[in-house]
Amino acid sequence: MKINKFGALASVAVLLSVTACSSTGEKAVVAEVDQNAELLRQLEARQAALSSKEAALKSREAAFASRASAQPVSAGGSELLPPNAQAGQCFTRVWMPPEYKNVSAQKLVSEAGERIQVIPAKYGKVQKRILVQEASTKLVTVPATYRTVTERVLVQPARTVTETVPPVYETVSERILEKAAHTTWRKGTGPIQRIDESTGEIMCLVEVPATYKTVTKQVLKTPASTRSRELPAQYETVTKRVVATEATTRTIEIPAKYSTVTVTEEVQPATERRIAIPAKYTTVTTRELVTDGRMDWREIMCETNTTPTRIMEIQRALKQAGYNPGPIDGGIGPSTISAVNAFQRAKGLPVDKYLNVATVRALGVSHK
Repeated sequence: MKINKFGALASVAVLLSVTACSSTGEKAVVAEVDQNAELLRQLEARQAALSSKEAALKSREAAFASRASAQPVSAGGSELLPPNAQAGQCFTRVWMPPEYKNVSAQKLVSEAGERIQVIPAKYGKVQKRILVQEASTKLVTVPATYRTVTERVLVQPARTVTETVPPVYETVSERILEKAAHTTWRKGTGPIQRIDESTGEIMCLVEVPATYKTVTKQVLKTPASTRSRELPAQYETVTKRVVATEATTRTIEIPAKYSTVTVTEEVQPATERRIAIPAKYTTVTTRELVTDGRMDWREIMCETNTTPTRIMEIQRALKQAGYNPGPIDGGIGPSTISAVNAFQRAKGLPVDKYLNVATVRALGVSHK
């Protein structure tokens, strides 16, 4: 567990603000600051030591894993082989991380001291009547009053106007000669009609009567003239406001104004009281190593001890438990491994890329 440097500094700042009110004076404050700074240096040194130890463990873990992967495993047996293995079992070598425990200890943050509490003075409220505005007079204007009067006003006097009488016309129709009576030759038939000696045709001399047409026109019946006409006078009724009484002024007496105000007066003077401050402690939690990281053997399912039928049983058990393994096909694909890892996390089992025997047992499937 890492110690928050800023949290420790904030705690020191709070302690300084508390001890600033102490009556022990400037020397006590300086001593308190030195003590808190020393505590902070100790915490930082312990944190640095833990960080260094964790780095060393990680380096050791990497070196051990590299050596284990590089060293061949012989059939005759060695310390790199799983112990007490039986025929048909498969194992994989996994890194077991180091285990830590949290250790809490009480550390003195500030020693017992004393502070002075100032009890402020007490004040009471007193009501007083004060003059806000003195008496005075004011001149007020009394406006004029008006009344409504109706009058008949001459708008236009009587007068004589001369009007023009336009001429009068009438429409007259007249029958006039359009073409006088005359004779003309026309072709004819029969023995009694005259024969044109030059062509042998029969020609008749026919009398054509006169033709007339009717012409309509306007003729003056009465010429234009003038006449005189008397126009009466015109009046209009008008309503208007007239002054009934003239505007005047009058004097008004304005009385003095008073206000009641609340005044604060001291009832009890300020006092002081000494308060004992107990020593303060804080709980500092650190991580201590319980067991180092190590390589260990974990029994898994492999081609030696696994059949498609057993894989299908595992897939059915995963699906019944609510984890989708994909198709029930007897093959260990990405969907099946994803469902296995989800089941392992939910059950607190080791989570890796292998189908370990502990997971198969938890699913209720036989691993043999």
